[in-house]
Amino acid sequence: MRSLFAILVLVIAACSILVSPANPAEERPLINTIRIEGPIEPAAALYVHRGIGTAERNGAQALIVLLETPGGLDDSMRSIVKDFFASGVPVVVYVWPQGARAASAGAIITLASHIAAMSPGTAIGAAHPVTLGGEQPDKTMSEKMAQDAAAYARSIAKRRGRNVEWAEQAVRKSISATEEEAKTKNVIDIIASNQRDLLRQIDGRKVKTAAGEVTIQARNARVELIEPSLRERFLHIVGNPNIAYILMLIGIYGIIFELQNPGGVFPGVVGGIALILALFSFAVLPVNLTGVLLIVLAIALLVTDLFVPGHGILTVGGLVAFVAGSLILFETGSPVFRISVSLVITMAALTGGFFLFAVGAGIHAQKARVVTGAEGMIGQIVEARTDIDPKGKVFAEGSYWTAFAEGEPIKKGELVHIVGVEKLRLKVRKEA
Repeated sequence: MRSLFAILVLVIAACSILVSPANPAEERPLINTIRIEGPIEPAAALYVHRGIGTAERNGAQALIVLLETPGGLDDSMRSIVKDFFASGVPVVVYVWPQGARAASAGAIITLASHIAAMSPGTAIGAAHPVTLGGEQPDKTMSEKMAQDAAAYARSIAKRRGRNVEWAEQAVRKSISATEEEAKTKNVIDIIASNQRDLLRQIDGRKVKTAAGEVTIQARNARVELIEPSLRERFLHIVGNPNIAYILMLIGIYGIIFELQNPGGVFPGVVGGIALILALFSFAVLPVNLTGVLLIVLAIALLVTDLFVPGHGILTVGGLVAFVAGSLILFETGSPVFRISVSLVITMAALTGGFFLFAVGAGIHAQKARVVTGAEGMIGQIVEARTDIDPKGKVFAEGSYWTAFAEGEPIKKGELVHIVGVEKLRLKVRKEA
């Protein structure tokens, strides 16, 4: 009886465990994170926008943006700031890892967050506006740009209760600060040695979001990373100036090679796809039209030198124009969207080699005398297999051909000289 009672107790205990509500792990608060590493460009803006929306739908306590950037495009930066202001979930920008920086556009983004944090050994600042497209504005226009950027930075700092004067000086004088200086000057809120330390420090903080005041519950929170989507990864890759530059050159080479060798198909298809991707990249990058025109001129000079005997002068001029156009193709006044000098030199050498060997060989092949097929038999000396007076047979290229004699009749076995081809019939003349 006691055994039955013990078994019954065990069964009831097991059932209570099975029907007990909720796994304790599921009751832990959620913190979402995204990571921005590299220039601030359209892909980064899309990633932030989706990250905020995902965190709101997940009911996350906060969205932590792990930031490491040298700066980026003004339009993308402003799009991110707008999303921060419209967010219903607290946004924490954490300049991370150690040795990282939030420069230029990254500094403004950090100022716009609900909670700004930095890890040890990081820096923030240098937010002076730079020009796009390689244009050099006059003094008046440059001052207007600085005034607008400074006002924007002051507005953001004031809204977040941060150091307005420092924000303005970061724009006007490109000043920067270490994490300790930024904390002392009320530029940021937290210095955290790692993400766990950051969670500990933001726990219990109250922030005002677009949905109202929120108290962050980060103690014992589970942290989930929102990965970039396939589209965002793709945009990030093609938005790289070096990748866009390489795609443009592949497109040019592929199309030129296809035109010189009709029927190759593969070079034309690859070149067309690469050129379309390059044009897409140019739509989101600050392209300098002068750089594009110099590269087009360079290609034209290199092609012309293959047809016109210029003793290499056109080739040298083309390579100089190519290098100059490449260096200013994405000139912005900032190194963020410039092409690597080593890449430019490498591609200039490859371009010269491409036109010297690949395209040159194709053009010379088109100019060469035909040596195959019916036309290729002109000039050959063959034997008459029948009398040719004026019609007969000869044996050439492994086959019998109908031949017509020009001049005196030809006897069987004599050697004849093929002088022409007309409708698969050979014109022959008796060989002296």
